[in-house]
Amino acid sequence: MSKAAVVLIFAGLFLAGGVISFWKQKIPKGVIVVLALGSVLCLTSGVMRL
Repeated sequence: MSKAAVVLIFAGLFLAGGVISFWKQKIPKGVIVVLALGSVLCLTSGVMRL
């Protein structure tokens, strides 16, 4: 397992936590969508590097 994969997976999970937090705080949907897309991209690229 490479360091880059671990960092990308960690970043994706961190951003996913931000999505959940922003959803509970009723932040505008556009911000949540952009954050969710970033999270999905990080997780996907991290898993593909495994």
